[in-house]
Amino acid sequence: MAVLRGNFPAKIDDKCRLKIPTAFRTSIEAHHGREVYVTSVRGDCVRIYPMPVWLDIERKLGTAASLDPARERFLARVNYYGHVAAIDRQGRVVIPQRLRDAADMNGEVDVLGQYNYLEVWNHERFIAKLERDPFTDDHARELAKLGI
Repeated sequence: MAVLRGNFPAKIDDKCRLKIPTAFRTSIEAHHGREVYVTSVRGDCVRIYPMPVWLDIERKLGTAASLDPARERFLARVNYYGHVAAIDRQGRVVIPQRLRDAADMNGEVDVLGQYNYLEVWNHERFIAKLERDPFTDDHARELAKLGI
């Protein structure tokens, strides 16, 4: 499995499509194919999962009790915002209207690698998130427990 890392600026075009940065697209297509699941958990950003990664998440969810509150809330959100899509030949993927509105996916966006999926943020919203949610010494201690 290829690791998706780094940050690339991109734009949402007038047809609601994101052109996935070449480095990410090449890696996704080579290791997972073109089918993806486009969704969000909170509606503040877009998550793009290569379909095999998403199917693995669904398999894990299938082992949880059907009435588990965390499972129910997660599925309600990822299904409300989500849809199956395909990366087209030009490397674009459609962001659904509901998710585009919620996450303010217009114009300049940042596409971040999150190990095995992509996270897409409205650029201004992401900068504001970084400012209001700083990396603290407590976070550093938690990572140190992992040897990082």
